[in-house]
Amino acid sequence: MGVLWGLSFSFTRMAVESGGTPIGIAFWQTIISSIILLSFSSLRGRHFTLRRHHIGPFIIIALLGVTVPGIAFFIAASRVPSGVLAITVTLVPILTYCMALILRIEAFSTIRISGVFFGTMAILLLILPANSLPDAAATPWVLLACLSSVCYAAENIYLARRTISDIGPIRIACGMNLMAILLLGPLALAFDQMFLPALPFSILEWSIIGLGGITAIAYTMYVLTVKNSGPVFASQVGYLVTISGVFWGIAIFNEAHSAWVWASLAQMMIGLALVSPREQKNL
Repeated sequence: MGVLWGLSFSFTRMAVESGGTPIGIAFWQTIISSIILLSFSSLRGRHFTLRRHHIGPFIIIALLGVTVPGIAFFIAASRVPSGVLAITVTLVPILTYCMALILRIEAFSTIRISGVFFGTMAILLLILPANSLPDAAATPWVLLACLSSVCYAAENIYLARRTISDIGPIRIACGMNLMAILLLGPLALAFDQMFLPALPFSILEWSIIGLGGITAIAYTMYVLTVKNSGPVFASQVGYLVTISGVFWGIAIFNEAHSAWVWASLAQMMIGLALVSPREQKNL
């Protein structure tokens, strides 16, 4: 699961470098994810049904979980190495804890706050040193990629409210993706970013298929892991997502990172370890 998710950063770079537009890529990726998730849900005998009270929550999680972060991420991917993109995604659990703390959903913890500090230092190591990134002009785009993490963290907090409690997580993902299609389609047309897949498929089409497949398959694997082994164990996939994302970028694009980037990766791993929730053990 972690290796698959890590590969998505390289597929993202392939798509944008092959001429895909940010909104257009997000639109087609969401269609592919929807087809796979709807098929999987149907095979399990749990058909997706949209009810009126689902519409508002689905719009919110489609904006926070697909539309805004997807567009921001694909824009950043055209200017930032895929390995650096993988590092920024590790901010999600750190930012989730920060938001939960502000909203008093989580209790204050010195250990977890220190994880927030390490996460902050990791981003500063990426954007402040002049020779950290291959191109110093990429700094604003790193911050744009971080906006995606802010959206994902906000989505986590919203879902924690159990706004949609009468259907399972896979069908929630179906609804989120279907609603995102309705949002992304008009946006792509309005900003002249819609494109149609061409036959025979080129790197652009195959990379989008890969992105849609990874999103659906890895998400389903994550849900099953939570069900079988618990959320704390499942959350450890974050380490593998980031590390494999960095090394996929090296293997596919021959990306070379500065000492600052490697230091940022180490800091982010420490931050993730400190901010991750612990299992409560009965003594």
